[in-house]
Amino acid sequence: MKGAKILIEALLEQGVDTCFGYPGGKILDVYDQLYMYKDKIRHILTAHEQGAAHAADGYARLTGKVGVCFATSGPGATNLVTGIATAYMDSVPMVAITANVPRNLIGTDAFQEVDIVGITLPITKHNVIVRDIDRLADTVREAFRIAKEGRPGPVLIDIPSDVLKMDGEFKAKTPEKPRCRNLFSDENIEKAAKIIGASKRPVILLGGGCGISGCEKEIEELSSALNAPVVSTLMGLGSYNKENFFGLIGMHGKRAANFSLVKSDLIIAVGTRFNDRVASNSGSYGKNKKILHIDVDKAEINKNLISHYNIVGDAKAVLKELLPKLKQRENTEFMEEVRLKVQTREKIFPQEIMEAIEELNPDTTMVTDVGQHQMWAAQYFNFKRYRQLLTSGGLGTMGYGLGAAIGAKLADEKRSVTLITGDGCFGMNCNELVTVSRYKVPIVICLMNNGVLGMVRQWQTLFYDRHYSHTDLGETTDYEALAKAYGLQYAKAENEKQFKDAYANAIKSSGPVLINCIIGKDENVAPMVSGSGTADKYILD
Repeated sequence: MKGAKILIEALLEQGVDTCFGYPGGKILDVYDQLYMYKDKIRHILTAHEQGAAHAADGYARLTGKVGVCFATSGPGATNLVTGIATAYMDSVPMVAITANVPRNLIGTDAFQEVDIVGITLPITKHNVIVRDIDRLADTVREAFRIAKEGRPGPVLIDIPSDVLKMDGEFKAKTPEKPRCRNLFSDENIEKAAKIIGASKRPVILLGGGCGISGCEKEIEELSSALNAPVVSTLMGLGSYNKENFFGLIGMHGKRAANFSLVKSDLIIAVGTRFNDRVASNSGSYGKNKKILHIDVDKAEINKNLISHYNIVGDAKAVLKELLPKLKQRENTEFMEEVRLKVQTREKIFPQEIMEAIEELNPDTTMVTDVGQHQMWAAQYFNFKRYRQLLTSGGLGTMGYGLGAAIGAKLADEKRSVTLITGDGCFGMNCNELVTVSRYKVPIVICLMNNGVLGMVRQWQTLFYDRHYSHTDLGETTDYEALAKAYGLQYAKAENEKQFKDAYANAIKSSGPVLINCIIGKDENVAPMVSGSGTADKYILD
């Protein structure tokens, strides 16, 4: 077979049925094979390679399978970089496949040549350039295994165009199951159980690794045994949803959730890396408390915050061993103390929007861009399952949402997808309305339109003496005309009733819908803890 055909056969061997990309000169041999294999692999043509990477990311987050995207050499490959970095920061399994100039031209600054392996080295779990046709199929197999196993992440395969044209031999193999390298022992489990048993005010902190490992059942058993408050990072939302769940922690965390961490004597941290939005002042986490850190990635242990004890291993595997060692306890006094910190406040329109979506469409997959609307979604929507929230947590990528929503919807066309975006983010990715229109992707886009870069403006209000430097968008876009141009249904909402009516109609529609939600530019995200403050010191409440 030609190298390009070997590549497609290797993808089919790995169970790939959908991929996203954009053709170009050096990758034409691959696209010729995609034409031949169009009854076996569905290729989605996006408007931009970054949209393809985000779509592959959304596909992977929703399904747990490896997302696949293609790009040609040079600018095609570099346009994937932001999407690859987004997937890397959030531990998303993805394989990005690029073509490059022929091997004899590498290093000559040939037309559309770029060292994409060198560029993506810091933002991939693994990357490789395939110079030998006999290594191509095994390289694809290795890429999928690496992308899935342990802590998932993106892998990049770069293939010179002459390798795609060469003749080689393909021998089918059964795909390898991902390996899990658990580094813990019975002694580790016994010690962790003793630390938990000695605590009087334990709190369970969930990160994105909980959902990835599929340990929702074990988390429920752990919280039941300890009768302890459960809180979550942004990436952990949906992993647990019971009466003793107190929501998001950190810079924009809920008061009760942050209070539970500050007043605890033990934080049982599962699958989280304690980034700066969670532990802005790491010193406050160590005062009068211990930290038991469970994570599959040894590199995250003691990286951002020193733990008193840690276990390296898959969260589900660790908790299965740990649970039989724990005794049932009451812990009632601490739980009631935390409950007293649950706040109610006068509702703002963004809160009404999130609550209306939950009321009318509680099982929808919610995709967000980044900014105030992202935090409102995290604060006010009650996520009932992992993979219900798809959002860029680590990199904070404006422009992530529309591509990811396309990928998520095409991954499971029976499940509703709602995109929450801001006018700033939407301006970065609305080119992907081309893709929505081309494939008639029936997503509901809720545009939180306040005419400003909301989160940046909020910081300017609080820290920069209201010097609103270039955060007023001076919005002149006619969103109704834009929706019409791409064949989307359109509605405008300025209050709760108008939004409810518009959203109820949208979810009945068989096509894509844009709802333009007019938000006040001074609607801020509260609570808010400063970048260097402790979790109980609010600058906005």
